Amino acid sequence: MPPSRDPSELRSHRWFGPDDVRSFGHRSRLKAMGFDDVDYKDRPVVAILNTWSELNTCHSHFRNRAEEVRRGILQSGGFPVEIPVMSLGEMLMKPTTMLYRNLLAMEVEEVLRCHPIDAAVLMGGCDKTVPALLMGAISADIPSIFLPAGPMLIARWKDVTLGSGSDVWKYWDERMAGNLCDLDWKGIENCIGRSAGTCMTMGTASTMACVTEAMGFSLPGAANVPAVVAEHSRLAVRSGRRAVEMAWEQVKPSTFMNAKSIDNGLMTSFAIGGSTNAIVHLIAIAGRLGIELSLDRFDELSRTTPVLADIRPGGRFLMEDFYNAGGLSAMLARMTDLIHTDCKTVNGVTLGEQIEGAVVIDDEVIRQRDNPVAEAGGTCLLRGNLAPSGCVIKSLAADPKLLTHRGPAIVFDDYPAMKERINDPDLDVTADSVLILRSAGPLGAPGFPEWGMLPIPKKLLQQGVRDMVRLSDARMSGTSYGTCVLHIAPESAAGGPLALVRDGDEIEINVPERTIHWHVSDEEIERRRAVAPQPKPIPDRGYAQLYARHVTQADKGCDFDFLSGRSPGAEPSIH
Repeated sequence: MPPSRDPSELRSHRWFGPDDVRSFGHRSRLKAMGFDDVDYKDRPVVAILNTWSELNTCHSHFRNRAEEVRRGILQSGGFPVEIPVMSLGEMLMKPTTMLYRNLLAMEVEEVLRCHPIDAAVLMGGCDKTVPALLMGAISADIPSIFLPAGPMLIARWKDVTLGSGSDVWKYWDERMAGNLCDLDWKGIENCIGRSAGTCMTMGTASTMACVTEAMGFSLPGAANVPAVVAEHSRLAVRSGRRAVEMAWEQVKPSTFMNAKSIDNGLMTSFAIGGSTNAIVHLIAIAGRLGIELSLDRFDELSRTTPVLADIRPGGRFLMEDFYNAGGLSAMLARMTDLIHTDCKTVNGVTLGEQIEGAVVIDDEVIRQRDNPVAEAGGTCLLRGNLAPSGCVIKSLAADPKLLTHRGPAIVFDDYPAMKERINDPDLDVTADSVLILRSAGPLGAPGFPEWGMLPIPKKLLQQGVRDMVRLSDARMSGTSYGTCVLHIAPESAAGGPLALVRDGDEIEINVPERTIHWHVSDEEIERRRAVAPQPKPIPDRGYAQLYARHVTQADKGCDFDFLSGRSPGAEPSIH
C-alpha cells in the first residue's frame, strides 16, 4: 500500500494547519520572510542541517551543496528550510572536536525536536560531525538522511602521490631526521590538501561515511563520491528528493536501525581497514538506540572479518581509487555471507537489494576474498592489568615485528611534558622503549584528543627508527599509523592503572593473544595507588563542567550518561 499523503498527518501540520491564533502567528512569520501559502501548505517541511564553516575545510563546499539539496526537496514537493548547526572542524578546533561531539549531538536533537520539521538532510563529513549528527537524529527519531561531504581529490607532489594526514607524519619524520629540506616541506604543505572535502585516506571521516552507508543511513554509493565531482552535486539533489519521500513514508531511524545495522557498520569498519575512532562512535550510536555494544563484540567480529580495502594508512591506495574501483557497494557485495543483507535502509529497500549488481572494477584496490589485505583483525582489542576495561590497536597499521613486544616504559605525565622531553638528547630511550602518554583521555585532556601517535624521538629517527610501541589513554587520527595502543580504560585521570606507571616499568603487548601486561606486582600497585595524586578538579562553569561531570569512558562511547538509551522526548507543546 502506498504511504498516506494526508497533510494532516505531517508533524509540521501541528504548527501550520489549525485555525487558531498560534498557527496564525506561525504562518504570518513565514510570510514575513517572503513565503506564501503555496510554499509550505500541505508540503513536508524538510530541514537541511548544514555544518558549513569557513574554519572547516572538509565542509567548505557545503554552501553549494545545500542549494542542491534544496533543489531536490523542491523537485519532490517539499518545503526546504536550511538550519546551520555547529561545525566540528578537526584541524582547527582545540584541544579536539571530540570534546564537542556530544554538544553537536544535543543541538541536532533539540533543533529537530523543537521546530516544525517532518524530515532532515544531515550534512556532515569531518570526523566527529558524522556521529554527532547521527546520534542527535536517532534520539529525535525524525526521518533523516545523511549526506557525506566526500573525500578531497588525490594530491600530487613532484612524482609522489600524497595522502592527507598519513603523509604529513611520514614526511615530518623525514624532516626531523634531516632528510627533507625546508623548500620540499613547504611544497608538500602547499599541495597535500588539494580540494574541499575530507581526508582522502581511510581516516575517521571516510570510515564513518562508509559505516553510515552500511548502516543504511545514506543513499547507495554516497560514502565514497569525491567532494568536488559532479556526481556529488547529483547525490545532494537525490538526498533532498529522498528526504521528502521519507517524510511521507515516516522512515524514522527507529524503523531501520537495529543491532544488525550496528553489526554491519562494525564489519564494514574492519573490512575497509578503518579508523579506531569508529569504535568509540559506534558504541555511542548504539547507545542512542538502546543497544549496549561491548568491546567484546568488536573483538568477536574483528576476528572473522577480512580486510578487503587496500587503502592508506593500512594499505596502498586512496579514497578516489576506492570510488573508481566500485566503492563501498562493490566491497559489500563481496562479503554478503558476513553482513546482514536483510537490514532496511533510508532508500526504502534492504541493504542486500541496494548492493545487488555492484561490481568491483579493480581487484588491487578492493581485494578478492581469497586475497585479502589481512585475513582478519585489522583492529584488535587488548585487555590486561594496565587496561582492565580494554584498549585497542590498529594492528593493520603497525610494524608486524612490534605486535609482540616487551620493553621499559618512558612515561610522560601529559602532552606538554611529552613535547618538552621527547627530543631531549639526554632522554634515556631506545627503539625497545615503550612510550607512554597519560592525562589524554576524556577527562584528562580534556576531550579525548588525537594524541595517541606519539612522535618518535628525534635521535631515534636519525638512527633510522620509524616505529616503536606507544601507549596512551588518547585516541589517534584515523590517518595515523604505527604500533599505537589507544583508548586505555579507565583513563589515568579517572584513576586507571595508567596513572601509576613509572619510568622503567616493563610493559608487554601480545596482539595475537589480545593481551597487555604491566609487569609490576599487585602489592606494588597498591603502594603506588596509596600515594597517587588526586584527580584534577572539575571545571567550575559552562559546557566544560557539564562534560566533565557526565562523559563516560572510552569503552562506553564517551557519550553523556544522561543520554544513554533510546531517548526521543515528548513532542513540544504548540500552545
